[in-house]
Amino acid sequence: MNLDQERQAIRGELESMRAQGVRRQELSLHACKRLFFDLGIRPSMAAVRDLTQTGSASDIPKDIDHFWERIRSVSRVKVGAGAIPKALEDRAGELLGALFEEALLQAKVALDGEREEIRAQISAADQRAHDAQIRLDAADDAIRRSDARAEAAWERVRTLEAQLLSATTHGSVHLEGMQATTRRLDQENEALRQRLENEQTTNAALRDRIDALHVELRQSTEHYAQQIKDAVAEAERRVKPMLVELDSLRSMAATYQSSVRDASRKEFEFIQQIAAAKARADRLDAQLREQSDEVDALTKQVATLRTQQGIDPAIAVLLCSLVSDGRLTSEELGMIGTAADGHVTLPARCPKCQEGEPELSEVNHRFELLCPECEHSSGPGESRLAAVNRFLSKDASPAPSSRSVDTVR
Repeated sequence: MNLDQERQAIRGELESMRAQGVRRQELSLHACKRLFFDLGIRPSMAAVRDLTQTGSASDIPKDIDHFWERIRSVSRVKVGAGAIPKALEDRAGELLGALFEEALLQAKVALDGEREEIRAQISAADQRAHDAQIRLDAADDAIRRSDARAEAAWERVRTLEAQLLSATTHGSVHLEGMQATTRRLDQENEALRQRLENEQTTNAALRDRIDALHVELRQSTEHYAQQIKDAVAEAERRVKPMLVELDSLRSMAATYQSSVRDASRKEFEFIQQIAAAKARADRLDAQLREQSDEVDALTKQVATLRTQQGIDPAIAVLLCSLVSDGRLTSEELGMIGTAADGHVTLPARCPKCQEGEPELSEVNHRFELLCPECEHSSGPGESRLAAVNRFLSKDASPAPSSRSVDTVR
């Protein structure tokens, strides 16, 4: 039977004794006996504890000492009993003493080993306790930091809830204001749309009127041109025979002195007729010039109306008033472009000298407003509106000394 089987058998015996109600000390003494006498192993606290599975670190060493005490007492009784020679008794006593000393030495060595083992276990346990204490302190610190963060988070949550409540209140107010503004803008948009439809209707009527004026102008021009042509042809038709007759009368004057007076009279009549025809031609020419002036005025009016078709006159007047007040920036004027140029009214007097009448010039589709008296200039601009704005502003640049531009009044 090997050592493991012996140990298992000892454990079975001890379990049987424990079931019978045997005390812990008896269990420890039985384990010491089996270890010492049967297995030849010196009883130790670890070996006894492993077999009995009971007892504390202070009780088991006491049980082992009690075992050794019983061994010593039994040995003394047996040696002292019976008739043993003195020399043998002495030798036996010396042997027992040596055995005891050796056993005591081995016990001290084993005890020292067990003490070192216990000290190592105690040191390890202290180290584990120290590490556990460190981890506990770290955990406490972490818990405190977590509590602080949790408290700060709760405080932040309360602050955010208050801000959310305030934002919700303000949002409701702003939403109501925005809804009211939206309704107002919708109403204004509807009014502007109606006004735009009216303006489009008016523009359509104006375009029809302009087309009618064009047709009438063309017809009038053709009619007056035909009248002038007919008058000139009539004058030529009448003048040519008169000239022929005048020539014949002049040729006959040398021969017929008696008919000189009649010929002079006829010549005078012919000249009067020529003068009347020429006066009629002059009247027709003057009438043609008047019609041409009317055509030019109508053409300018048509051009003005065409330039004014892209924007509402009220909006154009508003833009011009904003430019006069200097409330539009260069970027905004650039966005407007030339859309409102048809409604732009040039200033009557220069804002610096108050005497000169500003002149508007256009070069390469860029407009410039210049005062001929003090040479105050707006500088080249993208539109008439921009030129007027810069001319009325305080930072307008002075005009250069020489340039070549086409002046548009």
